Amino acid sequence: MKLFQALNALLVGVTGTYAAGHSSAPLVSAAGDIVDVPGWHIQSSLDASKDIPQLSQPGVDVSKWHRIGSRGTVMAGLIEAGVYNDEQLFYSNNLDKLASNQTFRSPWLYREEFTLQPDEQQYFTLHTHGITSKADIYLNGELIVGSDTQQGSYGGRRYNVTKHVRKGPNCLLIQAYPTNYLRDFALGFVDWNPYPSDNGTGVWRAVEISQSGPVSMSPFRVQTDLKDPMKNQKVQVTLFTDLSNASKNMIKGTVNATIVPPPGSKAGSLAQSFELQPGERKTISLTTTIKNAAIWWPATWGDQPLYTIQGEVRTNGKAMTVSDKTRAKQFGIRTVSSHVNKHNDTAFAVNGRSFQVMGGGYGPDMFMRFDEARMEKIFQYMLDMGLNTLRLEGKQEHPALYELADRMGIMILAGWECCDKWEGWEYNDEANGVKWGNADYPVAQAAMLHEAEMMQAHPSMLGFLVGSDFWPNDRATKIYLEALRQMNWNNPVIASASKRGYPDALGPSGMKMDGPYDWVPPNYWYGDQEGAAFGFGSELGAGVGTPELNSLKRFMSDKELERLWTEPKANQFHMSRYDSQFYDRSIYNNALFARYGKPTDLEDYIMKCQMADYEATRAQFEAYSAKQNASRPATGSIYWMLNSAWPNLHWQLFDYYLSPMGAYFGTKIGNRKEHVAYDYEKKTVWLINHSVDLTGDRQVSIDLIDTNGKNISGSTFNAHTTPNSSKKVGSVSGANRIKDVALLRLTLRDTKTNQQLSRNVYWLSTQKDVLDWDNSTWYTTPVTEYANFKKLESLSSATVKATVRNDQVKTQDGLTSADVQLENTSDVPAVFVKIHAVDPSTGTAIAPLFWSDNYVTLWPKEKLTISVRFEGNLNKTVFELSGRNVEKVKLQSGE
Repeated sequence: MKLFQALNALLVGVTGTYAAGHSSAPLVSAAGDIVDVPGWHIQSSLDASKDIPQLSQPGVDVSKWHRIGSRGTVMAGLIEAGVYNDEQLFYSNNLDKLASNQTFRSPWLYREEFTLQPDEQQYFTLHTHGITSKADIYLNGELIVGSDTQQGSYGGRRYNVTKHVRKGPNCLLIQAYPTNYLRDFALGFVDWNPYPSDNGTGVWRAVEISQSGPVSMSPFRVQTDLKDPMKNQKVQVTLFTDLSNASKNMIKGTVNATIVPPPGSKAGSLAQSFELQPGERKTISLTTTIKNAAIWWPATWGDQPLYTIQGEVRTNGKAMTVSDKTRAKQFGIRTVSSHVNKHNDTAFAVNGRSFQVMGGGYGPDMFMRFDEARMEKIFQYMLDMGLNTLRLEGKQEHPALYELADRMGIMILAGWECCDKWEGWEYNDEANGVKWGNADYPVAQAAMLHEAEMMQAHPSMLGFLVGSDFWPNDRATKIYLEALRQMNWNNPVIASASKRGYPDALGPSGMKMDGPYDWVPPNYWYGDQEGAAFGFGSELGAGVGTPELNSLKRFMSDKELERLWTEPKANQFHMSRYDSQFYDRSIYNNALFARYGKPTDLEDYIMKCQMADYEATRAQFEAYSAKQNASRPATGSIYWMLNSAWPNLHWQLFDYYLSPMGAYFGTKIGNRKEHVAYDYEKKTVWLINHSVDLTGDRQVSIDLIDTNGKNISGSTFNAHTTPNSSKKVGSVSGANRIKDVALLRLTLRDTKTNQQLSRNVYWLSTQKDVLDWDNSTWYTTPVTEYANFKKLESLSSATVKATVRNDQVKTQDGLTSADVQLENTSDVPAVFVKIHAVDPSTGTAIAPLFWSDNYVTLWPKEKLTISVRFEGNLNKTVFELSGRNVEKVKLQSGE
């Protein structure tokens, strides 16, 4: 179907693969059952009957509506149903052509039929978890709740629908109203990318139906009293659940819970009796002691043992009848804390160890489609790059994200969104969100209660930011803190991601939001102003993340690709919104052209972009790593951003198609657990250790050569490394003898094992990038003079011999593993050599894949082996090798 035949398709509908009618089997049938509404028929209110109560009766013919799964915004649903194709939507500016479509400016209907078998003393509850942005909810022709109550994208609520259910067919209908980001508490994108056509309207999280007896129970919340994780000790665990009596009688009973421990630990069963008056709601706590507690650690520091908890509530009677059950839930034993140090900077600790946050800002899918398998790959990429934290500025996604983070050891720094309605405060003079009124505070309260309940037990939670660019007012702060208290929140709560102000109840945030968001040179990060490496940078980066050509061709037309390198100041649709500071690449391109030379063609432009992006991300993470225990410590940074909501040209470390690029490998190098780095400002070398247990003697080798391969200087330093620390170990001699451009190689070895721990190559210019700090803006610091790397355009050609090992070795995670042996057979260096893996059947890059290193520079006659892991057949994979002065060649396995 062509993209803009879709308007006709909206009228006709697509049946899809789901059955149109309800199942004869009851959706829930026993106390403790809780089930997602399995799917929806969706339709625009413009193309449906205006008699909504009648539409919500069973038996209405909706065979021409669009059939989707259990959750999906309007656009996500239409893509799922085949009305649109996201490859077509994302190509060129096709998405922009839907911006004025009136279909998305009217309510949308979500309808589903299912069977229930109500019985005496059985109660039914409707659970909403996320409807953007507000909705009317009908069941069997009756309005259950109106849009004045069911509001906010995170407005999860429970509605007792017992008196509305019928024996046999039932019909649930949700009328979701179109979203306005300035008016509604929605999931907005501000300047991240163009807005989705539907503004995210719809049932984006699953809706649940549950059945219980007269007493229902909430999911367990967990608190532990871990004191010293390094001792073999007993840990007290307290479980909390909220019981509600829906009957007109006083009820006595017992809450039972079972904890299943990981191997090596011990736990057991718990029980607590209760008494509830008619209609009463009460919080019950259960406490036990776990011996030989298994401690949960972030992935970079240790293992992630998880305990599983499940419970039920039984009411007194002849048979102690089960009234409700909880789903199995996992939790970990660990402790997280934060404090604002003497420099007014926030610092975190995990299990009592100073935890330097090295993270990225998360971008959800533009249409809020959540794919757990894709999320797992994103987390794998994070761990491969040495990142330890994901920041969620809103976009809190689904429980599966936190469950994955728990299993994989990724810390989560969650919080509310910037700008728009979320920060509609009188003192916010930077955004246009409608100011909060009395009706908004209950919406905010419901959102905080719901999100806190979802996150509370997860050991991956690092903290919650109740504001982003601006802090909440006192009334909102009180509501947030009370909701967190009700949910037994035991993680840090921070006022905002900036230092603009704070409510008295929370105190200073200790986080800086001083930029940059657009290009700055590598030496920026070694300065002492703005976003340089000191304190906690809540969102900052050089605005890089250019995809490789294989990916660019998937979403840009030939004309757009030509403009990319021939018109450096041109607007780019695949950047930010049209009204954003970041709608073009002019700042980035000014620097690229000045430093690396005017591109000769598209491939030359992309190569230069990869070099610029590599040095930009590496410098940021290296500088923050080097200054982790400085006199004013660099306590953390969140790179802006980790990934993109759609195919994009910036603000990402890997592209939308999960292909890594220069920015990825700059990050990976800069975050190595043990590393050696170059300080662009002081021309010194830093020894970096991010571990909690690695110590010993190390050797640092420093080699400086010119672009012809001639040695300029060489030196070796011995040093001792200790956990979670960095120190200067020497300086680069011979820097004053560089004529134009030189190459610097730093290597780090363990002197005891002679194992190479880190290898790191820089290109240096005699001309320094000069920053105009006094004229810094919120998004960049101007550069008055640029480093000059134009010499790289006239390098002598180098020949690299590459061999791919032919044995099909499978790793523990089931991926294919291979080694690529590189040898520079030339007398000159081979600069910025990259290897791509391509599926020859489709011509597309293989992704995801995990290289030990890439975009490497080899000294004359140097040999280097790098490894790769990916899902696929090695014998059916083509490897492409190219470099700054190395011609592109294709390698088959075994060559």
